Formats: sequence, C-alpha cells, structure tokens
Amino acid sequence: MAVDRMTVLSAMMGQGVIPVFYHPDVEVCKNVIQACADGGAKCVEFTNRGDFADEVFRALSHHFAKADPSVILGAGSIVDAPTAGAYIQAGARFVVGPLLNPDVAKVCNRRKIAYCPGCGTLSEIGQAEELGCEIVKVFPGSTIGGPEFVKSALAPCPWTKIMPTGGVDCTEESLTAWFKAGVVCVGMGSNLVTKALLDAKDYKGIAKRVADTIALIHKIQGK
Repeated sequence: MAVDRMTVLSAMMGQGVIPVFYHPDVEVCKNVIQACADGGAKCVEFTNRGDFADEVFRALSHHFAKADPSVILGAGSIVDAPTAGAYIQAGARFVVGPLLNPDVAKVCNRRKIAYCPGCGTLSEIGQAEELGCEIVKVFPGSTIGGPEFVKSALAPCPWTKIMPTGGVDCTEESLTAWFKAGVVCVGMGSNLVTKALLDAKDYKGIAKRVADTIALIHKIQGK
C-alpha cells in the first residue's frame, strides 16, 4: 500500500500520539491495531522485538491492506539498514529507531519513507535533520531530560520536530508538560495499550483510551 511520506508525517502530527506495540500473536496484533485506528490513531508503530517479528509484521501488512487501508503501519526498534529494508519491503510506511543510523536514513530516503531516529543530544538531532529526518525521536524521553530538554533544544532550533518516547503517560499533567514544551507528537507503549486491557482482550477499551488520549492532546494544543 503506497502512502506518501508527507501524508504519513502529517498523520503522525495530526493524531498526536503514536501507539507503540508488539505481540507475537498475529490475531492479537490485528485487534489491537484496529482498536488504535478506531480510536483515531491510524499510524501505529509495530516494534521489531521477539522472534520472527518481521513475519508477524508482514502478515499484518497484508491484512490491513485489505481490511482497513487507512491504517498506516510503521516499524520500530530498527537499528540497521538491512532490517529497515526488510520492513519497508514488507509494507512499513515509516521507520522508527532507538538510535540514529545514517545507513537507515539512506535506505528510507531512497524509498521516500519517513525515518524517526532516536536522538539524545542536540548534535544527534542536527545530524538526523541533515540526513533528511523530519521528525526526530527523543529517547529515552524520561531520562534524557524530559520536557525541559525539549524546551532547551527548541530554543536555538525552533524548526526541529520532536517526538519523545519513554516517560510519556496518558495523564493531563504528563501530556501538557510535553506538548507545552513543543513536541509535535509522542510515542506511547504500555502506558497507552495497558497490560490490563490487553490481558482482558478489551479492544473497545483500548479504542476508548486512544480516543480519550487524542482528545486530551487536541485540547492541550487548542484544536
């Protein structure tokens, strides 16, 4: 399914939160991802963790191409170019990593795929932008300096678009601190798709939690 890179980036910023999820069971993943999409988060990051994660992703890509083409699947935890290429070939429309790898940026740029690398310093953010990255992931957000780091980074570089992951919660206090600091979106894993909801297979509950989180973000943004 071909999705323009700028469309993907706009969707990421529009929904404000990127669900970050992995599960080895394809059926569980289908239900969780669909729940996220039903809640308004069409862009979902599937993390490259666990054995045969790429096979799970490929099955999901095939499924949503038919079941709900509005879903935009991205691949997360990508640290090298061969893995990035494999996921792009399997249908990833954006790539996220815990670190910055110039070779991954080249592969993504060649295919016009959005790449959000993990950065921990302003120098790394600058290098990522030189490599063509529109949105940079600040990771791990809670230990790098939190919202104060974002404020400090944006002061000299107001053009930078930051997505923190790690240390972001669904509470109004947490989201207000991050968005008032200037982030364009946040990545959220188990704080969004909680273990309790997952264990209960409460997919309607997941959809509601996602919808409530997006509504809160839009309220904070004044939309």
